[in-house]
Amino acid sequence: QVQLVESGGGLVQAGGSLRLSCAGSGRQFSNYAMGWFRQAPGKEREFVAAISRNGGRTYYADSVRGRFTISRDNAKKMVYLQMNSLKPEDTAVYYCAADWTLVVATSGREYDYWGQGTQVTVSS
Repeated sequence: QVQLVESGGGLVQAGGSLRLSCAGSGRQFSNYAMGWFRQAPGKEREFVAAISRNGGRTYYADSVRGRFTISRDNAKKMVYLQMNSLKPEDTAVYYCAADWTLVVATSGREYDYWGQGTQVTVSS
């Protein structure tokens, strides 16, 4: 079992940057693929980025590719989402999620554990 706590959200102007962090707990954190998802008001949750167990493979939604970077530090049980060139349409609650798998998934239904979310607001 793993528990996840996100941090790093906030208010930023368009074009700015934020770095989200996700702190994991549990002895087998490195056995989980990790993902970031987001949900804007009135919209469904959507995939943002994911990373394999050892960090060797990363996946991005088309809407964030080239602007966002996912990374992890298994020794610290941390996952990060560096967000650059932010746009107002990136405004959402961002969630960190963990999936016990070798195959990285982009569907939230595949993920076993979720954090409570952190709000990101991008002003125009």
